[in-house]
Amino acid sequence: MQRGTIRIWYLVHKLSSLISTAFLLMLCITGLPLIFEHEIEDLTGDAYVMPPVTDEDTRVSLDTVLANALASRPGEVGLFMSFDEDRPVVNVTSGPTPDAPGEQMTLMSLDWRTGEFVPAPDEGDVMGFLLQLHTDMFLGLKGLLFLGFMGLLFFIAIVSGVVLYAPFMTKIDFGTVRASRSARVKWLDYHNLLGIVTVMWASVVGLTGVINTLSDPLTSYWQYDQLAEMTAAYDGAHAPDQLASIQGAIDAAKAKAPGMQVQFVAFPGGSFSTEHHYAVFMQGNTPLTKKLLTPALIDAEDGSFTDMRTMPWYMQALLLSQPLHFGDYGGFPMKILWAILDIFTIIVLASGLYLWLAKGRKGIQTRVREIESGGRLDGDIRQAAE
Repeated sequence: MQRGTIRIWYLVHKLSSLISTAFLLMLCITGLPLIFEHEIEDLTGDAYVMPPVTDEDTRVSLDTVLANALASRPGEVGLFMSFDEDRPVVNVTSGPTPDAPGEQMTLMSLDWRTGEFVPAPDEGDVMGFLLQLHTDMFLGLKGLLFLGFMGLLFFIAIVSGVVLYAPFMTKIDFGTVRASRSARVKWLDYHNLLGIVTVMWASVVGLTGVINTLSDPLTSYWQYDQLAEMTAAYDGAHAPDQLASIQGAIDAAKAKAPGMQVQFVAFPGGSFSTEHHYAVFMQGNTPLTKKLLTPALIDAEDGSFTDMRTMPWYMQALLLSQPLHFGDYGGFPMKILWAILDIFTIIVLASGLYLWLAKGRKGIQTRVREIESGGRLDGDIRQAAE
């Protein structure tokens, strides 16, 4: 590789790393406990234990569940209904208007077997704080897009780091750590080794993180594109004065998708539906198809089926990136692997920051010669070179 090319790649790696390192350290540190969110809740006793009932297979009508939820919030309307996968719990989100912002929404959880209330997830606890910090730094869409840009810089730093590691591979054996040399050279070797070991994982997690930050724009485009096409015949239709049965809407969707389960329902007027429809999102039964949702639109006035189609590729990418980002699809062994790689990445980021702070006044030409020589410039040799 020519010296001028190395110089360019070094500058790219340096700038992209320095700009993004502090935020990426925050993301890696907050992401580590989030990998084990469910396990932490079990250990701390935050997980609610469902009370026993006579018949565990019984289910009350979802109309009853919705009525019970809204009775506790006079004047509010239903916005979303979702279903826990590991327990018979229905989650109902309400708000003062169909298009209420997130801060005005109320989440309620009810036992599907009895229609009685159970404790809703505490979004104000430590894990909720970490998730919000990790997601958007409490800045909403601006925070999402900013962290997405940091993730993109992280990916650029990974690619440029791999390119710069190539000359090292020709000078020293892969995985060599020169422990007898100076602290800076030793940490340079650790930085390079762990960086290469985690390169694929860091790339995947970084890119899926970027995709996740685009959830709002992608959803808005889906509404403008696919959702509008599915409901073209209803242009100009007003919201029904009286909503059809939510149980009937779900039954109508399930009849069109045998073997699939309901993951969540968006009520008319919200961001995932239209003014005139329930949007019933169906999921498959396998670890992969559970993540790929298929929306069915049900007329909210008479409960009749309108349309159903698979999500476009960009929404499928979004749906798959969310569990892949946290390793939340391969069970506990996958979480352990994700945690180990996360810790390695923290070391890579911290060591990169240390290497930059410890370099002194060394110029870029010396850094290029270090790369060309496989990091052999050290001590008196390096000083003489300068």
